[in-house]
Amino acid sequence: MYYRVEMGLSSRLIKYNNGVFHLEVVIGRKWEKNYSAAAAEMAYCWKQTNEELTGAIACKVYIIDTNKNPYKHLLLNSDVEVEYDARKGILFYRQHLN
Repeated sequence: MYYRVEMGLSSRLIKYNNGVFHLEVVIGRKWEKNYSAAAAEMAYCWKQTNEELTGAIACKVYIIDTNKNPYKHLLLNSDVEVEYDARKGILFYRQHLN
């Protein structure tokens, strides 16, 4: 999904298993919000726009920041795996907390 690409944020679905979907989010040069805001925005966007994900209870977000490490942009374009800069978790329902 290329939601918010014009704002410097792109993502892709990695997997969906046991009610939890995993996203890889790439932050570009135009994005100015923090990692938590990026993770929450993308998780809710994916959940609301994809019928298959409406039953999800949580989302794990893996963030690659090309602002912090400009060389990662080149590696991503070359299909080279890069290390994540951050990992965030989003729970969609409060009653799932311990």
